[in-house]
Amino acid sequence: MENHSLLISILVSVYNEEKTILDVLKRLSDIKKFGHSIEVIVINDGSSDNSEKIINENKHLIDKLISNETNRGKGYSIKKGLESSNGKYIIFQDADLEYDPNDFLKFFKLIEKFNPDLIIGSRLNYSDYTRSYNILNKFGNKLITFLFNIIYNTTFTDIYSCYACFKKDLLNINSLKTVGFEQHAEILCKVVKKGKKFYEVPINYNGRDYEEGKKIKFYHIFGVIFQIIIGRIL
Repeated sequence: MENHSLLISILVSVYNEEKTILDVLKRLSDIKKFGHSIEVIVINDGSSDNSEKIINENKHLIDKLISNETNRGKGYSIKKGLESSNGKYIIFQDADLEYDPNDFLKFFKLIEKFNPDLIIGSRLNYSDYTRSYNILNKFGNKLITFLFNIIYNTTFTDIYSCYACFKKDLLNINSLKTVGFEQHAEILCKVVKKGKKFYEVPINYNGRDYEEGKKIKFYHIFGVIFQIIIGRIL
């Protein structure tokens, strides 16, 4: 029997995404029409463009808005969103539309059927489409995924996909130390150490290049690798 009463918190961290944020919010609002109980939490990370104005004009599409007075970083914003969330499950959504919110429906089906501890959306696992992206970033992702699988005895194909869905009670929010891009690794390490049931689903990916505004850089891999290793020890 399907359980659409399950509350899922979707965290949207926003920094200067005036071109895409409204489309993201509309797509997330459309998902609610399928009957799933969802809360959308937007964290505006000190945007200097029109992102905040657009969000404020469309508050009917969201459940909570958190605003940082200055740009504090994605990790800081995600932690604020986690602290404010009420869902049994947490899902991350970037505001740049590299990832399609419609793929969340695949996550919801797994939640209802298997009660998983963690689901990762894989851009490499037979998705409908994946835009070709920077070779260094792709190499870095494969290296990170290989290292993670070895250390944590898992078989993921795309560990640094933005789309990760996990049970909130597996994560001690106050224990999070990182505030940058490496926080994603810290969260996954903590969840995998406590959880038992892990799944992957194929997702679509329309990645941006740096001229289009992509923010993550190849050198971020070093902080991520450090978190994966130290996460196993601590």
